[in-house]
Amino acid sequence: MSEYLLPEDISKLAERVVAENKAAGRKVATAESCTGGLVAGAITEIAGSSSVLDRGFVTYSNEAKMDALGVSQDIIETFGAVSIACVWAMAQGALERSNADVAVAVSGVAGPGGGTQLKPVGTVVFARATRNAEGEPEGELKHFEGGNAPGGRAAIRRQATICALELLLP
Repeated sequence: MSEYLLPEDISKLAERVVAENKAAGRKVATAESCTGGLVAGAITEIAGSSSVLDRGFVTYSNEAKMDALGVSQDIIETFGAVSIACVWAMAQGALERSNADVAVAVSGVAGPGGGTQLKPVGTVVFARATRNAEGEPEGELKHFEGGNAPGGRAAIRRQATICALELLLP
């Protein structure tokens, strides 16, 4: 049996996130939708993570994104919850509502339903915001394959968790 609750590759990456942010003296926060807290969960698997993780927000519904993170209704209505604009606002909201130095946000269509022609299953958007940084937060849209296959939802959530953890590396 593994010493980790989550898959070993995710846990090993979370170990790096904790060690490298601790060495850099940085606190982190997460704002998660499609990953449902897996990013924060991976970090908290690591002993000593309390010196790095300030807090995690799981904002699965649009209402939660607006209430907990201050995402404007205009952003959600204009661009949708799965948009760079939305994750930018989520990351900024997480920074504003925490003591973190850096925040990562993730939102996507994990499937098997919910996809559209413009945003098919496997579309996931990410943003990283850094306290006192100039300009807009960093944002990225990715498309992960396999969302409609058996186990595809888990595969997309796994890939999204890895990508979000990588964004938390200094």
